[in-house]
Amino acid sequence: MKRILLMSALLLSGLSGASAQDATMSFFVTGTGLGKGANLGGLAGADAHCQSLAEAAGSTGKTWHAYLSTKDADAKDRIGKGPWVNAKGQKIADDVASLHSDANNINKETALDEKGNTINGRGDQPNKHDILTGSKPDGTRIADQTCGDWTLDGAEGVAMMGHHDRMGLDDSAAAKSWNSSHASRGGCSQEALKGTGGDGLFYCFAAN
Repeated sequence: MKRILLMSALLLSGLSGASAQDATMSFFVTGTGLGKGANLGGLAGADAHCQSLAEAAGSTGKTWHAYLSTKDADAKDRIGKGPWVNAKGQKIADDVASLHSDANNINKETALDEKGNTINGRGDQPNKHDILTGSKPDGTRIADQTCGDWTLDGAEGVAMMGHHDRMGLDDSAAAKSWNSSHASRGGCSQEALKGTGGDGLFYCFAAN
């Protein structure tokens, strides 16, 4: 009887720990995109996708925002004050300033999806390391590189993207940038994004 009670207590303790870990998650890369290239339904649609994925993964009680800039908004101003941690409790950054400095902890091993899975990077098949941002390295907008403020999915438009794995064709700062590496080529469609190593994924942050 005591053995059964002990095992039950351990099981409950483990479940409690898992719930606590889910509750702390405040950053992830979308495990799946919307399938429409850079047409995310604007900021509202992107935020809703972040919220839906987080809640489906067991994270509740938070307001989630996509790390995306538009002609009227800077990504850095949409994500709260921090600190932020991933699904495994690993710290990403303490605050907005450290997030946009060399002190941040974004790389392939830490830029996990909402379920704690790694996202394919350079060298994987298929490569999905191009993450939509529409932003400069400091998190401010590049107004003409947001695919029509995230409403275009055809041959027109262009989107700035970062590399979640901090890897590119060379060792330049841009190639290693998590939020401002290069622009999309061939438009804003799903095919165009896949062509350079993307899948229409983006970063999500708990803003509260």
